Amino acid sequence: MKIGIIGEGAIGRYVADSLQVRGLGPHAILTRSGGGTSDGLSRVRSVADMPDDISLMVDCAGHAALVQHGPAILERGIDLVTVSLGALADPELEFTLTDAARRGNAQLHLASGAIGALDALRAAKVGGLEEVTYTGRKPPRGWKGSPAEDRLDLDTLTAAATHFDGTARDAATTYPKNANVAAAVALAGAGFDATQVRLIADPDVIANIHEIHATGAFGQFHFRIEGHALPDNPRSSALAAMSAVAAIERQLAPITT
Repeated sequence: MKIGIIGEGAIGRYVADSLQVRGLGPHAILTRSGGGTSDGLSRVRSVADMPDDISLMVDCAGHAALVQHGPAILERGIDLVTVSLGALADPELEFTLTDAARRGNAQLHLASGAIGALDALRAAKVGGLEEVTYTGRKPPRGWKGSPAEDRLDLDTLTAAATHFDGTARDAATTYPKNANVAAAVALAGAGFDATQVRLIADPDVIANIHEIHATGAFGQFHFRIEGHALPDNPRSSALAAMSAVAAIERQLAPITT
């Protein structure tokens, strides 16, 4: 399998380094800067310029990149792993990607991102879910560059403060760089409009904290994880980057979980 990556940001670099350690590539990088070929690695600006033998692409570049490149990749018959789950809050994009995957006989794989327990949530959905809530809590600096800056003074915050309370669809569209976890929970469970989301800036925490609470015919569960950000980007979850690599490994494994 020849693997390509979209983007060379913090998550893209982590995925590329992990693939190199495993001897899996990458063999191409789709990036705005392009750059030709060196050491067997092609850097290209468009899907049309990608090598013909790429069989799996990994989107590490955010919502805009999935919108721009996702349909063309799937139409070429190339499977695509993405961590940009929040982009699917747009029904038109979801339809476009679904149609492209069908026409190209390819699959779009949604990496789990920075959260766990999604397998339990998917199973619970079968029996019927009554309520699903997601709470995301980060240090103030983790919300820099998001709409939280317009609602809170992140530099002088002395106590935990909620800056968003609404549906997962609204969270994913309003916070495209910060609410992929909310989207992952919604897609696994009750959907974008039935999943409630609360986003909190908290100066007393040092980790990114994600919590899911769900009730339904199965009973109820509460899941909490405290994750670290990638060292060179406080807005990028280390576990999100790891989940992209895990998704690649599942594509290669003869037995998967």
